[in-house]
Amino acid sequence: MRGLQLPLTQTQKVRLQNALQQLESLSSKVNSDASVTVADSISVNHEEGVLKGHGTADINGDLVATLCGVVERVNKLVYVRALRSSYKPEVGDIVIGRVVEVSQKRWRLEINYSQDAVLMLSSMNMPDGVQRRRTAVDELNMRSIFEEKDVVCAEVRGFQRDGLHLQARSQKYGKLNRGQLLTVPPYLVKRQKQHYHHLEQYGVDLILGCNGFIWVGEHVEAKDDMVEDQVNHSNRNSASLEEQEKNYTALETRKYICRAANAIRVLSTLGFNMTLEIIKGVIDLSLSLNLDIHDMLGSEFYVLVAEKEAERRSSSKKKR
Repeated sequence: MRGLQLPLTQTQKVRLQNALQQLESLSSKVNSDASVTVADSISVNHEEGVLKGHGTADINGDLVATLCGVVERVNKLVYVRALRSSYKPEVGDIVIGRVVEVSQKRWRLEINYSQDAVLMLSSMNMPDGVQRRRTAVDELNMRSIFEEKDVVCAEVRGFQRDGLHLQARSQKYGKLNRGQLLTVPPYLVKRQKQHYHHLEQYGVDLILGCNGFIWVGEHVEAKDDMVEDQVNHSNRNSASLEEQEKNYTALETRKYICRAANAIRVLSTLGFNMTLEIIKGVIDLSLSLNLDIHDMLGSEFYVLVAEKEAERRSSSKKKR
């Protein structure tokens, strides 16, 4: 049962096992020809000039898989893509990281990768919004933009000699406030056309980082947050009580943020992919059952989510 460590009753164990078996049967029918385990032979139909890629080996003239995963083919190249793997950055990936160091002309971010990522001062939109060369004054004011422990959204720029570099040259990137940062296995977040989502009915923003970091926070309009942060920082001492109250997130919004965060925790524990459709389905299920937020982490809700997902995939397959 995927190694789930849940305090389940015997009835709940049977229900959960039946739901997971149904999900596995549905997925195996789709990937039965492509899925392989260690030592499985990979059929190449006696093609000439086949290139052995990652996860394959030539044993006695046969192409054999050396890890569990899905067989992928790119022209003559044959390789096995692992189903469960650590994050491997690609140019253009949307990632979320936490600032761990502010150094000379750069920030270092922890992004759930084998090494910290680098965000250069020159790869940022400046707070004044003017395109210009960075000066010594800009370098001295770096902490007014990001400081240690800030959560930042950025885009993978590529690898350079000193490591993985990020960039944040758009208003949608920058510091994330008023929300929760969650960590899930990176393989559960598939690369999609859209990683930014606005759950309008809840007033919540959802950012699915390709590196397994997911942000759930209060919705903010598309604007340059860095300008606001600097203005707020300089006027903090003179701000009135009414102005400071505007910085607080409404109680109802905070409840929806916690509900969405618990939905992600449930899906992560069950090993389901993180998509907007599935996350919204779990939130709606909890609301339809009138569950309190903390009750979403109870054993019964895990079973209900698994059963609902099995039902959804089964119905979507029948529609095809």
